[in-house]
Amino acid sequence: MSNSTFALRRTAAAALALAVLAFFWATFQPFAGNGDERVLVVIPKSAGAGEIGDLLDRKGVVPSAALFELRAFLGGNRGDLKPGRYTLRKGMSYGDAIDRLVAGPASDIARVTIPEGLSRVETAPLVKKAGIEGDYLKETAHPGLIPFRRYGAKTTPDSLEGFLFPATYEFKRAEGMKTLVAQQIAAFKQRLAGVNLSYARKKNLTVLDVVTIASMVEREAQVARERPLIAAVIYNRLHAGQPLGIDATVRYATGNWTKPLTQSELATDSPYNTRKNAGLPPGPIGNPGLDSLKAAAHPAQVDYLYYVVKPGTCGEHSFSSSDAEFERDRQRYEAAREAAGGRSPTTC
Repeated sequence: MSNSTFALRRTAAAALALAVLAFFWATFQPFAGNGDERVLVVIPKSAGAGEIGDLLDRKGVVPSAALFELRAFLGGNRGDLKPGRYTLRKGMSYGDAIDRLVAGPASDIARVTIPEGLSRVETAPLVKKAGIEGDYLKETAHPGLIPFRRYGAKTTPDSLEGFLFPATYEFKRAEGMKTLVAQQIAAFKQRLAGVNLSYARKKNLTVLDVVTIASMVEREAQVARERPLIAAVIYNRLHAGQPLGIDATVRYATGNWTKPLTQSELATDSPYNTRKNAGLPPGPIGNPGLDSLKAAAHPAQVDYLYYVVKPGTCGEHSFSSSDAEFERDRQRYEAAREAAGGRSPTTC
């Protein structure tokens, strides 16, 4: 065998090996991710693996219908792909997509738990993760669903913030986002009907005011028994004409719910900045639960004007009525924070 013939065969063998490797890589995708954007896919009854591959290819779920069908064949799953409604992701691996279709569609019942206090923007990802079809922010931007004028609003807000009751909701998945929002509004109205608003009305506060106060209480109170005390501080500072100084309102304005607030954020020019502006913010900063609504409607009868996180606790506060007491509590907090290397001196 001549050297040239041997070299040609080596080259052909190498090319074949590369082709096999490329085929294996494309088909089995050893380092494929989990995909990204969610997409609704409806697999028709009696659809074969080829038809399903074409559908997934068109939706961007998999890159190749032919390789999807081949992968299903090699895995012995061609006859196991089940029809139904699926929430898949664009750019899934063939293996992940096949596993989902073999497992079958999710339950026809959608279930989502919305924690107390979250804003609409924070809630939207939870709803999307639950696989509920629709745009949560868009569906909660219809103020006509709430009688805002009757609730004391001078102008109509641009969203339903504050009036979307947090709870666990279940409904038929096909009913989508409108049903979830309608259930949240109905739950809010039902809970509100059980809240005694007589004390708040004596203080010339409207329903909107109470919900706004409740949304701040929900964010500030880590301990249930402190809700009426924090509400009392808000009432007392409103009566005294003092800015509320509640950083949660700044977080709402800036969208920063998790990181320490910067000096520029604390100085942000927003009507929601209760450090710079006296009175209540324009509206709720989240969606409060029933206990916070009750606390906001009937606060504790105390003369507190200040509160500071108490070091060594899981979110408890030291309450005070004078500047001197507040300064003492603040210095104690700052000293503990410095000793903790600049971290919050809490023990949660």
